[in-house]
Amino acid sequence: MIRTLAALVLLAAPASAETVTKPSPVSVPETVERLVAAVEGAGATVVAQVPHSDAAASVEMDLPAAVLVIFGSPQVGTPVMQQDLRAGLTLPLRVLVHDDGQGGTALTYHTAETLFAGMDVDPSSEAAQRIDGALGNLTDAAVAD
Repeated sequence: MIRTLAALVLLAAPASAETVTKPSPVSVPETVERLVAAVEGAGATVVAQVPHSDAAASVEMDLPAAVLVIFGSPQVGTPVMQQDLRAGLTLPLRVLVHDDGQGGTALTYHTAETLFAGMDVDPSSEAAQRIDGALGNLTDAAVAD
């Protein structure tokens, strides 16, 4: 019974749902600058930068360098929210730029399928595909050599 239930859970998980991590050839601050430039260059808006490591330091705790960049575009996000307004829980988009734990820098984000899991958003819709395309292209620009 337990094996059957475990198998059903595994089969129910979306095949392409994932967290994507890309290495960056430059520091966390420079990767953040590059990502912000790519976002703004694409006509989207950077809503916030959340410096998690600075926040930790403000309460005398340590965290490796980590900055969450939050950004979006109504042209990209609105069609997803038209499918399911709860998508507003995960929009605008977020990319974490962080120390990779091995002396380098990486950035990490969730695919559209992961972002909208459990919502009435069709992961194969043009709107969801635009989210994946935007995340892929913007993060590629941020980590380019």
